[in-house]
Amino acid sequence: MDARDVVAAAATELFENRDASAVDRLVSASYRQHSALIADGPEALRGLVANLPEGFRYEPARFLVDGNLVALHGTYHGFGPDPLAAFDVFRVEDGKLAEHWDALQPVVAQTASGRSQTDGPTAVAEPESTEANRALVTEFAEKVLKGADYAVLTDYISAESYQQHNPEAADGLDGFGAAAAKWAEEGKLLKYDTVHKVIADGEFVLLQSEGEFGVPVAFYDLFRVSDGKIVEHWDVIAPIPAELPHGNGLF
Repeated sequence: MDARDVVAAAATELFENRDASAVDRLVSASYRQHSALIADGPEALRGLVANLPEGFRYEPARFLVDGNLVALHGTYHGFGPDPLAAFDVFRVEDGKLAEHWDALQPVVAQTASGRSQTDGPTAVAEPESTEANRALVTEFAEKVLKGADYAVLTDYISAESYQQHNPEAADGLDGFGAAAAKWAEEGKLLKYDTVHKVIADGEFVLLQSEGEFGVPVAFYDLFRVSDGKIVEHWDVIAPIPAELPHGNGLF
């Protein structure tokens, strides 16, 4: 199986069918975990799956493949009292899951834009644009997110058609500006220090970054690019806990 098939099978067998025995077939013996929710190794994953509560389900939205990295964007129901919007990234090696990263954030009842945290286009329609879009978003991350050079913002983001899924930011650059001003008043300045991964598949590009938002956080930002400009954005911002159930770090 290729990387897409391995992750699709794991998502179905582990989290839809709740079949803990699928760990033997689909997970490497050296499985490396970066989630804040679970310890390292395949046995910890087996225990998680075996103890998933009745009513647990995963609602997928997007499935991106970039070489041996596969990113899922969707919503978990049943991990806690509230649904959680989530990004999961898997590295596949020799036909099995070899490594996992994630970030989760509660789903809100109403976002500032009126969109949900996961709705919008889902299918990759322009695979030939992958590398151009990867280069665009990588440059945007360096100049704007890390470099804070907002004078060049419209070189990368469409001023006319920017759609937002962040819970607190309305559509358009003005919507983001208003949200950023509100966050600053609350002492939550957006600060990107390191971009750890850039995962691109067609018009979609996912950044996994580390920085601060009042506290140290992991940023997962998914961008959709059209005609050379960013036109849509989804994200999860997850605080970095002081302690993890493993020694691998979140990144």
